[in-house]
Amino acid sequence: MYAFIEGKISDINPANVVIDCRGVGYDISISVNTYSKIKDLESCRLHTHLVVREDAMILFGFAGEDEKLLFRNLITVSGVGAGTARLILSSLTPEELTEAIVSGNVALLQRVKGIGGKTAQRIIIDLKDKLGKDPGIREILASPHNTKKEEALSALSMLGFNKALAGKTIEKILKDEGSAISVEHLIKSALKVL
Repeated sequence: MYAFIEGKISDINPANVVIDCRGVGYDISISVNTYSKIKDLESCRLHTHLVVREDAMILFGFAGEDEKLLFRNLITVSGVGAGTARLILSSLTPEELTEAIVSGNVALLQRVKGIGGKTAQRIIIDLKDKLGKDPGIREILASPHNTKKEEALSALSMLGFNKALAGKTIEKILKDEGSAISVEHLIKSALKVL
């Protein structure tokens, strides 16, 4: 029904944002991932998905089209509702989630609060082929930014560092220094932090 909503941010917290769109305030549920991208902005555009239930109509907003696509795919999985999908997208970046599904990484999905082994396996089984064939998802997986991250993460793992901690460190460095950074510099920067 609504493809996107653009306007001034009237109120924001890690779970919701109110966007003032020409005098109408839209209360939109967001993930922590989206919150981190828009929290310092005065106005923004969110890609939206409307969930209609018997007792409520809930508008979900996403900073990027890739996150919205993953949300829509997640809610097609039996046992994964809109709230669970938002929780997954709050715990993992779209890139991490896509990699986990395509590579069959059950353990990573199980780290999300409320996701057990059966649900993680169901997500992988239902979405692996779907995401592997999607051209937008393949673009995310093939991006040089993602390849650098994987190479650096692999190197740090071989050096004995915790993979989850190393992954977050690498993400922060890439965010701070940009994707033009070399793999070697990325590893050296991560070693200084870890």
